[in-house]
This record gives sequence, C-alpha cells and structure tokens, in this order.
Amino acid sequence: MKHPLYSLILPAALALGAAFPAWAEKADRDKPMNAEADALRYDDLKQTSVFTGNVVITKGTTIVRGARVDVMQDPEGYQQAVSIAAPGKLAFYRKKRDGVDEYIEGEGERIEYDSRADLVKFITRAVVRRYNGATLVDETTGAVIVYDNNTDVFTVDGGAQNKTAANPSGRIRAMLSPRAAASAPASVPAAPPAALRPSTTLGTEKN
Repeated sequence: MKHPLYSLILPAALALGAAFPAWAEKADRDKPMNAEADALRYDDLKQTSVFTGNVVITKGTTIVRGARVDVMQDPEGYQQAVSIAAPGKLAFYRKKRDGVDEYIEGEGERIEYDSRADLVKFITRAVVRRYNGATLVDETTGAVIVYDNNTDVFTVDGGAQNKTAANPSGRIRAMLSPRAAASAPASVPAAPPAALRPSTTLGTEKN
C-alpha cells in the first residue's frame, strides 16, 4: 500500500571515511516517499506511522526494507525512521551515489535514521558494502556502524555483538579495494618520430 502523508527524507549514501567518500543522489530528497507493507497503523495526533509485514520504502534511488518500519515526525517537521528485521534476518538499505555508477548497501538487525542529526545507524550484525555497478569493491562489518551525513564520517564499532564462530574476538573487519585517481588525466599517446629523408641541397648551398 502507498501512504502519501509523509515526505521522509532518507539519508545520503554511506561512506567509509576517506576510503570511499560518498555523495547521495541530490534529487532523492525532493522525491515522494512510497511505502508498501502488509499493514499500516497511522496516528495523526502523534504523527506516527507503523508499517508491518514485508515493508519496502522507496524514495528516489533509496530503498529500505524490513519486517517493520516506524516513521515518526516531530513538531518541527523532522523525521525519525526505524527499520527492524524479522528474527534471524537483516533490515536492508541501498542508495546510489551521485554522478557515478556506484551504490552503497547496508544491513543490520536494526537501522535507525534521524533527520535532525542527519545520521544513519546500523545496529547488530551490521554490514556496509560499496558496489561499482554490480561489482563489490568494499565491505565492512561490525556491531554498530554509524554514518554522519553532515561530515561524511563513517565509524565502525566492534564488541560482543559482533562475535561469531568465525570472529570470536568481535573485532571489526574491512575489505577495501584500491581506487584509481579519478582526477588523473587521460594518457596521451606519444607522437610518432619524424621520418628522415635525404637532403637534396646538402653541400650545394652557397653563402
């Protein structure tokens, strides 16, 4: 079902700090929010919407999925959104970077977005990936991953929530691919050497 009563400003694309700074599709913030779910509970007095059952929210290039998504709006018009995964699964976030064929994806048992602070947070079994087209180029995992849209700063925390059989220490893990300098000028092929030819005047010139 689609619910046009809210204009949820979803966050800019994620970034791994200096490793791959990201810029969201600027047009997304002006796009309407569309939501599909099995059920919706809307409270006009409290300015809250609770979507449940295979929730899919889209806003431009932004996609958010979860078993439940709560949307709240304060008196000043700022929104907060919380996406919660079904047991044993992960909530999902995807965003296109501006001007390039790159996408940022994030997952976690819980995803929170605060439009006043302009922060997006992935909580418990958090994963963030960057794709160039369909090719995975960067991936980071941790207990909590927070992206600050104001500063393009990306933080990853480990801890007990990040412990698994394969990672008993709970330390964060990252795979970062090297990147070619985007501003490097294109190479110009060298000019072929000048062809040599015999002189018809050598030794015959007069002073």
